[in-house]
Amino acid sequence: MNEYEIELAIFRKTGKRLFDEMPEILNKLSAKEFLKIGASGDKTYPIDQKAEEIIFEELNTYYRRGGRFTLISEEYGFKDFGDIRRKILIDPVDGSNNARMGIPFYSTSIALVEGDILKETRIGYVINLVNGEEFWAIEGKGAFMSDYHSREHKKINASPETEINLVLYEAASPSRDLLKIIPLLKRSNRTRCLGSTALDLSYLAKGACSLLIIPFPSRSFDYAAGWIILKEAGGIITDLDGNDIGGTSIGVEKTVSLVASPNKYIHKKTLDIIGRSFERKGNMAHRPTR
Repeated sequence: MNEYEIELAIFRKTGKRLFDEMPEILNKLSAKEFLKIGASGDKTYPIDQKAEEIIFEELNTYYRRGGRFTLISEEYGFKDFGDIRRKILIDPVDGSNNARMGIPFYSTSIALVEGDILKETRIGYVINLVNGEEFWAIEGKGAFMSDYHSREHKKINASPETEINLVLYEAASPSRDLLKIIPLLKRSNRTRCLGSTALDLSYLAKGACSLLIIPFPSRSFDYAAGWIILKEAGGIITDLDGNDIGGTSIGVEKTVSLVASPNKYIHKKTLDIIGRSFERKGNMAHRPTR
């Protein structure tokens, strides 16, 4: 194994443990009990804290075996493990509101970034904590998914379709955010607001939907893993104005809006509908559609 494969194996081991222990965590913990405001500014609940503790335990083991990195978590913030340049971004439970309310759509997202900006992401890993499906990518190696029970994996590619059929979106403040994307929603055949950005991007990468649009600034740990998974599957992500987001800083602050598409045709059509332009010259971070 090379270094990235070793780290991916650690991420997958962590994901398996989270998936195995999540039912017991949800049964034991008071789902609606508010604990504190996390480093990202969002509310922390017991499920977030417990999932983060499990990830910390696994990464502490990696550190004791020689791994060096800086951890950036939605709840904890920054923790130095010996290398300020190499960053591991985690969202312990992406979709924690779904989890707390008994809605079966939430995930854990982990990304390795060798630098300070998004385009230096080298590994992305996302696990669906409800059914155990895993999605991952290593830079330059393609994107993959696996079924939890069989552990067999297969390469995934974003859809070549040119029609806007199923649109995924997120709206932090519906009264504000939906106004920006109503023209797009009206032109689609179906829409869904599912509540987990990491899973949205992962299922887009496997060709399950037409696009994802998030019209408000998101945080890097929400989308870094999904960004490289979709990129390696042949997809495209820009901000709402069609600008490349590869230079976005990594951290806990809110950064950019997102438009994620399976190919350049859907992407251009989407930006045209919402009145923005896509200059391909400035958006070559994606791999060619396969």
